[in-house]
Amino acid sequence: MSLLDVMVPVRRDLHREPELGLDLPRSAQRLMAALADLDVEVSEGETCSSVTAVLRGGQPGPTVLLRADFDALPVAEKTGLPFAADNGNMHACGHDLHAAMLVGAAHLLHEQRTSLAGDVVLAFQPGEEGYDGAGRMLAEGVLEASGTRACAAYALHVISSVLPASMLATRGGPLMAAVDTLDVTVRGMGGHGSAPHRAKDPVLAAAAMVSAVQLAVTREFDVFDPVVVTTGSLHAGTAHNVIPEDATFSSTVRCFTEAAHARLQEVLPRVCRGVALAHGVEVDVELQPLFPPTVNDVSEAQWALTIGRERLGDERVLELPNPVTGSEDFSRFLEAVPGAMLFLGATPPGADPGTAPYNHAPEADFDEAVMTVGAELLAALATERLRR
Repeated sequence: MSLLDVMVPVRRDLHREPELGLDLPRSAQRLMAALADLDVEVSEGETCSSVTAVLRGGQPGPTVLLRADFDALPVAEKTGLPFAADNGNMHACGHDLHAAMLVGAAHLLHEQRTSLAGDVVLAFQPGEEGYDGAGRMLAEGVLEASGTRACAAYALHVISSVLPASMLATRGGPLMAAVDTLDVTVRGMGGHGSAPHRAKDPVLAAAAMVSAVQLAVTREFDVFDPVVVTTGSLHAGTAHNVIPEDATFSSTVRCFTEAAHARLQEVLPRVCRGVALAHGVEVDVELQPLFPPTVNDVSEAQWALTIGRERLGDERVLELPNPVTGSEDFSRFLEAVPGAMLFLGATPPGADPGTAPYNHAPEADFDEAVMTVGAELLAALATERLRR
């Protein structure tokens, strides 16, 4: 049986019945079943559906951690795949491939376990999509699962477009953004739409806040230390001729440095409160941090790129000139130990990387063949890091 034959059933089974958040009992059971024939020490999480497998090397040495997330998104799938989900959820970010690749890496590492100079922790993580599953696993001691604290941590993330299939990409330093949520409630005084002077219009104030926040980003932050704010939710009112009592909006806030992050905590609430004062309304502002920036250790990232070039060739490895504004809770692992996250192109056959649906789209599809590349890279990162 080929390595792909091991991984494809795992990936498709997870894809067919995706689960959300931190409680993924069926998916966790499927992963444990995929590891059952291997000589690994498997444990389940206490506060979430995580699965941790420790593979013991035959020689003494340190511990390396490999992580794969396996939660899905609340997206109704539109791929038309024969194994497409029909429960309203979808593996639109490729986490099903991540989990299957880590299963594949476990099989590769198991074959050479007697020569491994140390141990490998295989961390299957739920709750990456906004639930801080990484934080849960770290709090439960995943870094010490082998009995020796991991000296490094690595993860791969597939991308359904942008990168050609099987192309590897990463960079040292900031790779992905920190993310916060800005939740604002504007409280005014309702009234008739024909007489706004007898009311205090929260809709106009909320709209002004959305624009003022965008203006603040361009005027209060260094253009070389960028900040991105996008308002994705704006709600108010029930009828065209009624001024409502309140209005709410929610925004995603992203940056790459602690300096910008700290300044955001001061600027955005101040701007919203200033606009509220100008409009004579009241406002509640909550800026809630979710994940810190994903910052690759420079030496680990450069070394990982070298491993990639040795196995894939220079033409299939890209050192990114800039970080990307997506976010990842693997950042928690990289705050705790040196390591790196790498992107792996998985644009489907026949699709143009420049126009194919991107991760999180209901049409997002991934090339399963890249799972062999991913599993081999994960195994190589572990074995070579232990050898170092």
